[in-house]
Amino acid sequence: MGRTDRHSVSVDKLATSPTLEDVARRAMVSTATVSRCLNYPSKVSEETRKQVLKAVDDLGYAPNFGARALAAKRTNTFGAIVPTMENAIFARGLQAFQEELGRHGVTLLVASSSYSPELEEEQIRALVARGADALLLIGHDRTPRSYAFLEQHKIPYVVAWTFNGDQSRPSIGFDNRKAMARLAGHVLSLGHKKVAFVTAPRVGNDRARERFEGVQDAMLEAGLDPASLTIVETPYSIANGAAAFEGLMSDSSRPTAVFCGNDVLAAGALTKARSLGLDVPGEVSITGFDDIEVAEIVSPALTTVHVPHRKMGAGAAKLLVRMRNGETAVSPIELEAEIKLRESLGPVVPAI
Repeated sequence: MGRTDRHSVSVDKLATSPTLEDVARRAMVSTATVSRCLNYPSKVSEETRKQVLKAVDDLGYAPNFGARALAAKRTNTFGAIVPTMENAIFARGLQAFQEELGRHGVTLLVASSSYSPELEEEQIRALVARGADALLLIGHDRTPRSYAFLEQHKIPYVVAWTFNGDQSRPSIGFDNRKAMARLAGHVLSLGHKKVAFVTAPRVGNDRARERFEGVQDAMLEAGLDPASLTIVETPYSIANGAAAFEGLMSDSSRPTAVFCGNDVLAAGALTKARSLGLDVPGEVSITGFDDIEVAEIVSPALTTVHVPHRKMGAGAAKLLVRMRNGETAVSPIELEAEIKLRESLGPVVPAI
């Protein structure tokens, strides 16, 4: 029989699941180093990390997270509940959120509420029941029972994708109302007076509601009556954006500019404009909100509001880690949203 290295682990001993001690012996380090490597990889040198991870891979070691959670009273699992996963509105921010959590050894569980406060309430309870240490939530609108449940169980949470100075909850985001008012103000300065707004349902969605209020603010500032704004409410989708735009343009007093509550609705409006043979922006201007990837690849490229998705996602993760670790004085953080002027917006063309 060949010689066996004194640090190796025999096949017989590994007939059962390998342990932390087995990994430590194989990697020739202490169990504390193995634990640090698996939970806080940034605190271990690259050479040691490679050595430990090779031992983990060789042995097929899987950490016993249940036992670890009981010992530490935490699972190193966070939850995130987004309104939808059917389009890319939240994808970039969620990616940055997960990347930052990974640097702290935290695993992410994601759920989608389909813009239903009742379903979100169920998901909050389910994620907490499965051991989520903290939660990322989108917007401030949700049932009072949801907030009461989180307070009762002392679950840290951060609200993202919005900033409201009147709200004291831990949050990181941008002022939807202010950002839309700036965009709308620029549109109106180009001579547009007959305008329309295609938005998601505003009940239970503070981001949609605040963007609508931003358009109203800009109209007042420009000396226009906000009551003259034509409004179409429809769920977020390209098909719904196209249908809403077609309805607006079939009206005898059709608008010269159409604000869309996000880029998905605006992409649908642009697609329908092309199929109707309408010149954008010669006959009608179209704007969006979010600046997701589709905004640059549609034709013409979409004027929109750039949302700081990645900065918001990474910042939310850092806030949640701090709160999970016991920090309580976490103030709301406001990020800036930026107008992106592209080819879908132009001045009013005088009628001949």
